[in-house]
Amino acid sequence: MKKVLILCTGNSCRSIIAEALINHDLSECVQAYSSGVAASGRVNPNAKRVLEQNNLWRDEYHSKVIEKVMDIDFDLVVTVCGNAQETCPVFPRKVSLIHVGFEDPDGQEFEAFLQTFSEIRQKLIPIVKNKLC
Repeated sequence: MKKVLILCTGNSCRSIIAEALINHDLSECVQAYSSGVAASGRVNPNAKRVLEQNNLWRDEYHSKVIEKVMDIDFDLVVTVCGNAQETCPVFPRKVSLIHVGFEDPDGQEFEAFLQTFSEIRQKLIPIVKNKLC
């Protein structure tokens, strides 16, 4: 089983949605994790809501600081925002790093979270599948 880290700034919206989608859509070959370079400590309620509506929410999903996952041997790290791309830490083991950016839906109406969910599924899932499955 390959391991991917989805890295964002706050680990409250995009990275949580991406983690859940990968764990669902690519469960046969990839295990996804997420964290933030400056984790907010909370999952945005609308991110949780979009995952619940799609039966993808797991109680284990939560906002984590990067130090919580640094010891995991990842096969791929994906930054999903510019800040995470610019401030991505050095990992203890050599790992492939790519950037696939998405607009932050935080502070917007629920429809923006639905759009982000759809964009992540359409754009990120095929990339991760191609690289790891």
